Amino acid sequence: MPTLKLIDSIKIDVYSREHPPPHFHAIYAEYEELIIIETLGTYTGKLPTPQRKKVVDWAMDKKEFLMTNFKLLNPRL
Repeated sequence: MPTLKLIDSIKIDVYSREHPPPHFHAIYAEYEELIIIETLGTYTGKLPTPQRKKVVDWAMDKKEFLMTNFKLLNPRL
């Protein structure tokens, strides 16, 4: 599970052996949210609002980067 980015103590991870839809994990303290790459909507979980905004602001311009890494780690999907 590589950490792709660290944003003010928020880890952005993509795991192998994942499930659709393509998503990434945003982890902050005891919070975790799975965010769908294409829409940046929530798949499950919840981050505090200020941290979620930071993640979404970063991810808006990084969708291709996130999708590439998701596909590399999950070639069967």
